[in-house]
Amino acid sequence: MTGFEVTEDAPAFAGRSFGEAGEYRRITGRATIALDPADPRNAVIADIDLAPRNAAGRVEAIADVAILRPADPARGSGTLLLDVPNRGRKLAPQLFDDAAQPGANNAATAEDAGIGFLAGRGTTMVWVGWQSDIPSIPGQLALAAPVLRGVRGPVREEFVFDNSRNPATVTLAWPLADTASLKVTVRQAWSDPRQTPEGLSVRAVDEKRVEVSRPAQGFDAGALYEVTYTGRDPAVLGVGFAAVRDVASFLRRDGSPANPLAKAGRTTVHRTIGFGVSQSGRFLRDFLHLGFNEDTQGRVVFDGLMPHVAGARRMATNVRFGQPGRNARHPQDPAWQADTFPFTYGVLEDPLSGRRDGLLLRCRLSSTCPKVMQSDSEHEWWASRASLLVTDTAGHHIDLPPDVRAYLIAGTPHFEAPGGTTGRIEAASLPTNPMHAGPPMRALLAAMESWLADGREPPSSRVPMRSHGTLVAAAAAMPAPIPGLPYAGIHTSAAYSDQAVLPPQEIGRYPVFVPRLDGDGMSIAGVRALQLAAPRASYTGWNPRANGFSPMTLYPLQGAVVPFAATKEARMAAGDPRPSVAERYADDGAYAAAVRAAAADAVAERLLLPADAEALIARAENGRMAQLR
Repeated sequence: MTGFEVTEDAPAFAGRSFGEAGEYRRITGRATIALDPADPRNAVIADIDLAPRNAAGRVEAIADVAILRPADPARGSGTLLLDVPNRGRKLAPQLFDDAAQPGANNAATAEDAGIGFLAGRGTTMVWVGWQSDIPSIPGQLALAAPVLRGVRGPVREEFVFDNSRNPATVTLAWPLADTASLKVTVRQAWSDPRQTPEGLSVRAVDEKRVEVSRPAQGFDAGALYEVTYTGRDPAVLGVGFAAVRDVASFLRRDGSPANPLAKAGRTTVHRTIGFGVSQSGRFLRDFLHLGFNEDTQGRVVFDGLMPHVAGARRMATNVRFGQPGRNARHPQDPAWQADTFPFTYGVLEDPLSGRRDGLLLRCRLSSTCPKVMQSDSEHEWWASRASLLVTDTAGHHIDLPPDVRAYLIAGTPHFEAPGGTTGRIEAASLPTNPMHAGPPMRALLAAMESWLADGREPPSSRVPMRSHGTLVAAAAAMPAPIPGLPYAGIHTSAAYSDQAVLPPQEIGRYPVFVPRLDGDGMSIAGVRALQLAAPRASYTGWNPRANGFSPMTLYPLQGAVVPFAATKEARMAAGDPRPSVAERYADDGAYAAAVRAAAADAVAERLLLPADAEALIARAENGRMAQLR
């Protein structure tokens, strides 16, 4: 890093004070990095050898940076939590602080700190723009990366519209170099042959937008449209990994006045944790795999990594004409560039690609591996091939390395804001799951800090496993049919394809498994939140699409909620095998007692903090914990 320009240094949260940490400052700025393309730590960046260089022969980029720190840095805990922005947004405050958007992104008012969990612990929070295919605008952190002017190449994109508007206008990932190269196909499912029926066409609106005219019949609102074209002027997207590496290393190591986290010639940072949600969790898995946890002086960047809701996926970022904002969802490409081997942390052999690799391979060679705690919603085990974390490429059980933990937050959708209730989406067949993962994630973050600061081992992994009988083929997951909770074993597969041809040619598939479910249709394994430990409804990580929206596929990112019948008579009349609320709990007091007992167990296992246990018990006592209304 060659420069850090502070553009704002102002009070955060309107001067709200947080215990021993006191008040917080909100610092925004821009960091300039200059990369030596010949350094092996940078040479892994795709196309860096073609990037324009400054007078010193370096490749430059400028990253947006945002920092929240105690007004007196010495009053902090010494923990730097770098929340990798998700499409330029800050998501850690939503998850850990129960903060609502847009305030979670702004840190301006006292309410923007939510419950104040992170600040109350004296945490320094950092965000670094890494994504260079989005603009740098207020509320969105980005990276100004070098662009390869004049370079052209093939691009493939997929769209599911979930509506019947015709024509449909979509924005392309890259500028269109040649309108004659534009092509479109349609198919109802990924496994169907590509078709060009009467009425299907595509035309350019401008260099970044195209209009797709859809056929009048034969395909519903959930059909899959594939647009291919020749793109131009790709950015060197992989520079984003170096930006996070170099800014994090600077904030952690530099004692000069240029570092806003330094005091009296020394940095106030004692430990660093890299955290990311969804797209950003996948970023961290690639960051680790590509060797970026070693800085340019051979030092560790992050002591701990916490990828959240990433499944076994990575990113289509360190490739020419990559699409870092893209996450192929069911029923889209099961072999997209984000889903390539290696899937897990230990080193394995892959017969399909002929490679031997693992996410920890490079850092093992340089002795720069972090401690890893990966957490996933249940949705990732249905939609993001999370079983590949704990199986080899043939589907056999594997153990995770001793410095890695994995946690399934059972009964949760991909990512939900706090305080919601169940609702309906037209394209989803079941009521949506509002479960927020904040309580267990706060416990896991506290466990990570303790692991790094005190050497105390965190809770053991809580995931389904083949050797335990809790990770099974999708057809065997549900023990008995449940009316109102239709199960068809729908899940996302995993494939290996030759990406050098267009369209890619599938070479083979990897076995994918899903969690074994109990009689209520909920995962047996995993971190079972109090809503599952003392349930009043079934909470799932999957929700099939509705009729008219490709019904034999999954609706993206959502789970489902189906309440229990109130009485035995009502559930028997409905043919529901799940015991009713009255059969489970004699009265409201018995329900509250069940919640208290489950809370005590979770606290003892360090999967729930005492403050969250008290809050959830109070919500159960006033009838709001189940989030059904």
